[in-house]
Amino acid sequence: MPAAPALHYLALGDSYTIGEAVAAHQCWPAELVRRLRKVGVVIDDPRIIATTGWTTDELAQGMDTVSLAAVYDLVTLQIGVNNQYRGRTADDYRGQFASLLARATMLAGGHAAHVVVVSIPDWGVTRFALEQGRDPATIAAELDAYNMIARDETHRAGARYVDITGISRAQPELVADDGLHPSAAQYALWVEAIEPMVRAVLH
Repeated sequence: MPAAPALHYLALGDSYTIGEAVAAHQCWPAELVRRLRKVGVVIDDPRIIATTGWTTDELAQGMDTVSLAAVYDLVTLQIGVNNQYRGRTADDYRGQFASLLARATMLAGGHAAHVVVVSIPDWGVTRFALEQGRDPATIAAELDAYNMIARDETHRAGARYVDITGISRAQPELVADDGLHPSAAQYALWVEAIEPMVRAVLH
């Protein structure tokens, strides 16, 4: 019997997707693929379209400049922290996020259920936020509003949503050397939450 063709995975996002401040193999999309392979899923290495600092519109522009496969079996999307950091409005985020979600669905062959949205973590609990004199309560409230928009748009589209924000708040000590981005250990905790949803997508 010929081997099953490998599944194709596209990860869209920003610094959290590429794993800023940790080794490339420790970013959560790479860790997700390793765990899937351990349970017998035949899947390619993730194609990652993400850059530290990207907002929703910058991710869209970045997608315009690269060559992508016609269809992916899995698409993940995690974006918005830099919109919040730069003080952009929630209404702007909703429109741009919905557009990205539609593009992600198209790249998943029109199958919205093969798109998994991952919530934005709370950077307000980090040492970086403290050093910058930023108010953790304000950051938390703004990120909660962004995540509510993302969840609502995700459910409306028929895609899937994974909330990792609580993990980031419960484990603020799991941070990389830059004092801002998650450590490999925190990314691994995210994957524990993300993997069951992805396995349901790929069953």
